[in-house]
Amino acid sequence: MLLSPVDFDPDALIPKLAGRFMARVSKMAVVAAHHALEASGLLVSEAGLAAAGVYMGCGLGGAEEIQAHYERYLADPPRRLRAATTPMVMASGPASHVSMRFGITGPVVTYSMACVSSAVAIGEAFRAIRHGYLDTALAGGAEAQLNMGTLAGWREMSVLATEHITGAGASSRPFDNQRTGMVLGEGSVVLVLESESAARARGAEPLAEIVGYGASGDAHNLTEPCAEGQALSMRRALKDASIAGECIGYVNAHATGTILGDRVEAKAIRNTFGSHAGKLATSSTKSVHGHLIGAASALEAALTVRSLQTGRILPTANLTDPDPECHLDCVPLIGREAPELEYALSNSFAFGGSNATLVLRKAMA
Repeated sequence: MLLSPVDFDPDALIPKLAGRFMARVSKMAVVAAHHALEASGLLVSEAGLAAAGVYMGCGLGGAEEIQAHYERYLADPPRRLRAATTPMVMASGPASHVSMRFGITGPVVTYSMACVSSAVAIGEAFRAIRHGYLDTALAGGAEAQLNMGTLAGWREMSVLATEHITGAGASSRPFDNQRTGMVLGEGSVVLVLESESAARARGAEPLAEIVGYGASGDAHNLTEPCAEGQALSMRRALKDASIAGECIGYVNAHATGTILGDRVEAKAIRNTFGSHAGKLATSSTKSVHGHLIGAASALEAALTVRSLQTGRILPTANLTDPDPECHLDCVPLIGREAPELEYALSNSFAFGGSNATLVLRKAMA
């Protein structure tokens, strides 16, 4: 079974006693939040974070703890159960532990909406700041589903990739005729969001600006994607950003590597952007990092920010035989210089028919 696990050591940042009551997904979130605060310059003054908010996405919570709990319970004879199991498996665990670790007493919110979880978390944090409820928020997602019980469920849905003939590393192939499904990953990404006035007051240099957020529901099918619902999410995000579709220079696609999902998103992009779609660079970074479910959107938003910073569009790895039904400029194999890139869009779509889109702009000098 093809997986994309994270090799990380939380012991340097999380005391041993505290770690005993944290699922893997929460440890990832705390480590990611620590690094985000450190990079932003906010870690040096944790007291100043008290009024901030925590907005996190998480699909399943402590999945490995659920499996361990039932293994103990169903053993013959049954083994002693852990009293901390229930709070450790909650999807809200990552947000709660980030709040406790950094003394954040503002809103601590979790969105559990499968693959759009962290896009919605970032979007709602953006709205809270824009409407004056907060000046600062930690926003992102965390996911750790790589245990045998959870993987068995994904396998039965027939959405996981099989190993490509050239090797496991080439098995995640969005938009490619040889794609066979997604490669499941794990991890956590946390972004620091600030109001313009708060960032300016402390002399911070923003990496990029969130200028639009759109969300929609397909009202269609539990697992089958819908181009109309996805296009609605993109149109709402563009309207929220008050820009025309022609302003977008890059789309970080949700594309997971499933045949139907990639084709439906390609259709939704064409429906949204019309003739501009043919000139619009569109890539899927899941071809490199796999699908992080509740943390996917946050990682892809961060990579989109990086594209805006560097003026370089990320490629779709492993795209050697493009699916003609996708019919987009999917930036195959090699990244592309784009020094004039100003606006980019990051798509996220989920089982259940939830869709979310973020519009980001290059930081102004």
